[in-house]
Amino acid sequence: MKPVQTTTLMANAIRALAMDAVQKANSGHPGMPMGMAEIAVALWDGHYRHNPANPGWMNRDRFLLSNGHGSMLHYSLLHLSGYDLSMDDLRSFRQMHSKTPGHPEVHITPGVETTTGPLGQGIANSVGMALAEWLLAKEFNRPGFDIVDHHTYAFLGDGCLMEGISHEVASLAGTLRLNKLIWLYDDNGISIDGKVEGWFTDNTPQRFAAYGWNVIPDVDGHSVEAVDAAIAQAKTSDRPTLICCKTIIGKGSPNLQGGDKVHGAALGEKEVAAVREHLIWDAIPFDIPAPIYEAWDHKQKGAEDEAAWNKLFDGYRAQFPELASEFERRMKGELPGKFEETLAAAVAATVEKKETIATRKASQNAIQALAGVLPEFLGGSADLTGSNLTNWKESIAVRSGVPGNHINYGVREFGMAAMMNGIALHGGYIPFGATFLTFSDYSRNALRMAALMKIRSLFVFTHDSIGLGEDGPTHQSVEHVSSLRLIPNLDNWRPCDTTESMVAWGEALKRTDGPATLIFSRQNLPYMERDAATVAAIAKGGYILRDADNPRAVLIATGSEVELAVNAAATLAGQGIAVRVVSMPSTDVFDRQEASYKASVLGKGIPRVAIEAGVTDFWYKYVGLEGAVVGIDTFGESAPAPVLFKHFGFTVDNVVGKLKSVLV
Repeated sequence: MKPVQTTTLMANAIRALAMDAVQKANSGHPGMPMGMAEIAVALWDGHYRHNPANPGWMNRDRFLLSNGHGSMLHYSLLHLSGYDLSMDDLRSFRQMHSKTPGHPEVHITPGVETTTGPLGQGIANSVGMALAEWLLAKEFNRPGFDIVDHHTYAFLGDGCLMEGISHEVASLAGTLRLNKLIWLYDDNGISIDGKVEGWFTDNTPQRFAAYGWNVIPDVDGHSVEAVDAAIAQAKTSDRPTLICCKTIIGKGSPNLQGGDKVHGAALGEKEVAAVREHLIWDAIPFDIPAPIYEAWDHKQKGAEDEAAWNKLFDGYRAQFPELASEFERRMKGELPGKFEETLAAAVAATVEKKETIATRKASQNAIQALAGVLPEFLGGSADLTGSNLTNWKESIAVRSGVPGNHINYGVREFGMAAMMNGIALHGGYIPFGATFLTFSDYSRNALRMAALMKIRSLFVFTHDSIGLGEDGPTHQSVEHVSSLRLIPNLDNWRPCDTTESMVAWGEALKRTDGPATLIFSRQNLPYMERDAATVAAIAKGGYILRDADNPRAVLIATGSEVELAVNAAATLAGQGIAVRVVSMPSTDVFDRQEASYKASVLGKGIPRVAIEAGVTDFWYKYVGLEGAVVGIDTFGESAPAPVLFKHFGFTVDNVVGKLKSVLV
């Protein structure tokens, strides 16, 4: 460890950069970076294994700033230790298109592992990352070749621990005994509203001890030596560790430290000057003395660490060439060479079998068909495996000390989704997890974060409508599908039969720049006949399922309502009214197609009627004000599914009447 005089200067460099960047932007959170400066020095200078020249080095430790409002702490660390983050980047803090946005964003700033800001999700991501590390180590490591061997560290504050998601993921991490997971808690007793003692009096050490964690309480967060010793102790534990660091928010600000005023606003010019005087910091804003840069620089050590690992991996490759190639493929996120061939055969099998089954069962069949060539599949469910059908014949349940490929997340929908994001960000696995569609609300912000981060997390939602029947309106999704479609960069698939279900899984897996939801029925749905060209068109998100010569109108439907559209079209044909039927399993994918294709599917100058067992507003983007929508703008009822569909107007007669009403 470096001398105290040096580590003090290293910590004060963080304080200076944080307060100066926030002051220049006149926006931001200086209190946390100033309060956690010594904690950051202890971790990043003494334990955190990384290479600034290669932020994506496979065996690096992972560091997550769950209390992401304190982003200048992370940016200061990245800049000082040698990442491609210049002082000009720090001067551009919180400005348009800068590499230093208000909260850390993965793929924007080199060295940032996840996008944080919504409190609690960073620590949830860290549990996913630690789980991925452990599973990969069990799968790929061999005696003498621990090619997967790293820790996951997260900084967090009181706000993260108040969020309910912290309970969900900490409980599961303790159960699974993820011992390479270390959280450092900034216990300063302050949030935006003031002293938390009025609304947060949990005994945090006892709480985490109850989860089965190793807890190190009452650590002096302003002593580099004390924090360093705590981290060293944590690394020897057989359980995840919470290090409780007592700190003063805004440490170094003589007039504001310890209070809420330093939490989320610039200090002001007078207080910035006072900090400089108090810390005896003579450097001008955005200027770091050369000796402090030298103390922080990690480029040589990072290069040495990676070189040592590369040498180890070369030996591993020599002895286990197939394993080495497989590990590299999976960490790059590339699908195996046999994937397309396997998918095509699986799609063809659905065409041959023509099964009438629930699409949730069709989804399980898709998982079964693809799992053999996708060892990176890491499935799961939030306590509904037998209903969501996300297991397969060869799946093995993950348990403490027992690796597998299927996770029983328990009733933790939000935690599951955020952990999946951490797994996807870590690399090596493609995570999918499931619950009922109506409970997607619990996990919604994690879905949004997956879309924002452009990662391949696959969210399976079953029991997608009033079709689930007697469970009633609490479990019947009405607004959920349309609501999910509002999230940018999230592909939503609601297939109508076995073939569309298989294609949906394939397209979701092939996409590398964003997540997908896969939305399935509880009730059986009939197989829809198609020719080869029509099967191929499913991947475009919307296509002509049934056509007619000179159609006078178009019926658009998704999921379970496609059968209704087909039957209504047949009735209309018997009455001399030619109608086209469009199946649109993914409006998101359809919207990305060329304008000419979309026009060829939806037709020009003819009226349209959309049918979906959900709210109607969304569909007017396709049918226009002159069209009509058969949907539900109320909550459901408790009754058998056939009774409900009739009650809410999902009948051939009602659809026929609606279509006739819009004919010109």
